[in-house]
Amino acid sequence: MRINGVEIDDTFAEAFDMVACRILMTAKNEDWALKAAREATGFATSVIQCGVEAGIERQVKPSNTPDERPGVSLLFTAMSKDKLRKQVRTRVGQCIMTSPSSACYNNLEEGSPMGIGKSLRYFGDGYQIPKRVEDNFGKGDRRLWRIPVMEGEFVLEEEFKVKEDAIGGGNFFVMGKDEESVLEASEKAVEAMKELKGTITPFPGGIVRSGSKTESKYSFLHASTNTAYCPTVRSIVESKVPKGVNSVLEIVINGLDEKCIGETTKEGVEAACTVSGIKRISAGNYGGSLGNHFFHLHDLLEVS
Repeated sequence: MRINGVEIDDTFAEAFDMVACRILMTAKNEDWALKAAREATGFATSVIQCGVEAGIERQVKPSNTPDERPGVSLLFTAMSKDKLRKQVRTRVGQCIMTSPSSACYNNLEEGSPMGIGKSLRYFGDGYQIPKRVEDNFGKGDRRLWRIPVMEGEFVLEEEFKVKEDAIGGGNFFVMGKDEESVLEASEKAVEAMKELKGTITPFPGGIVRSGSKTESKYSFLHASTNTAYCPTVRSIVESKVPKGVNSVLEIVINGLDEKCIGETTKEGVEAACTVSGIKRISAGNYGGSLGNHFFHLHDLLEVS
């Protein structure tokens, strides 16, 4: 299969089970909403070291937020609900509650409860006030906490919903003649993928250059650089880098379900293939030993 002359490998991306929550944070203006969102999703690229994988899903117009202010929707994914709870509680408390004018709400309709506001309310030192308000989207009411802060008060929803069948590790590789063309193609892919809901690309700018494999020659490491896709060592390893390719970047996708990740992958690959100098698109898998969700590139790209 080829798209605009770019070879698409007949392979699949292997993804695995994760849990996820989606939160909506708002602020007095778009600038402050984005500042808090970026802080809250920082150092959240890979569970290998970060404990959580997170990112900005999309910006939300005031007409679609509970308090009619500019908002940002964030997705947090982790390997267990306990790990997710710890990370989200810390990040909301340290990065969103501390940010001027911010408020924070659950943004998933269904899932098991996770008491983030129920825990963080104690920062109010006994002066926190519960508040139940009618949801302005006709979906019942919300139980909020008003926590006093020096600026005024921080409004935080008592419980966030957790989706316990989310997916992490969807991916594809962009392979090209040089670093410039591969980076341009990857940037175009990420930009196109932003248009769809339900997924995040958690690495810096949505792109990772240090893709990993699930093994190492060193006993103290359980992951190491994916040598099969490193052009500089292809002459001394079992390489999957074809002739004429001198740079490879990976885009990792986490999402709420298989449909979200599949559609996002399709949009990203097609956008990447519009850039001159791109030679091949591939994907990373471990033969099914890592996860139980398989995203076959040819199947996804044949869907109209």
